[in-house]
Amino acid sequence: MTVKERKAELRRHAAGLPQVEAGALFERFLALPEVEAAETVMAFYGTGREPDTVPLIRALLERGKRVALPVVLPHRGMEARQVLDPDRLIPNRFGIPEPDDAAPVIPKGEIDAALIPHLMVDRDGYRLGWGGGYYDRWLVDFPGFTVCICRQGRLVEHMPREEFDVPVRLVLFEE
Repeated sequence: MTVKERKAELRRHAAGLPQVEAGALFERFLALPEVEAAETVMAFYGTGREPDTVPLIRALLERGKRVALPVVLPHRGMEARQVLDPDRLIPNRFGIPEPDDAAPVIPKGEIDAALIPHLMVDRDGYRLGWGGGYYDRWLVDFPGFTVCICRQGRLVEHMPREEFDVPVRLVLFEE
């Protein structure tokens, strides 16, 4: 089986997993020294079977953090824009809420920590996304601290890897 076929198989499996509350993992994320010290944190807006990240975004804002969310660009690009109010986001072409064009762009070098989404992940930080490569392209030269939270049933022993896959630095587990 090729890497692409194995990833497709894992995506089908992940689509059948239940949505699991991530509140305790969000608390662990917020307690990380790298996140506590961060001035700017990038999160993601959870959709579908991903955890609801709006409470996390609000908690970061309440802690005085500058919060960014990814914005999808043409040609599978991505940039980070500041969230001023999580209730005032607009759906992108995939239906994922993101800051509008008036929201300030935050350069990668100003983001201290980033919570990266995934469908499944391994202990080495290699993650499975939806296959567009948006995050892998964005992470190539990202200098900050990267984290995935791993909810029940989303850990695999070894993620099939391709040369362009970029691991996160830390995977937080429920146990």
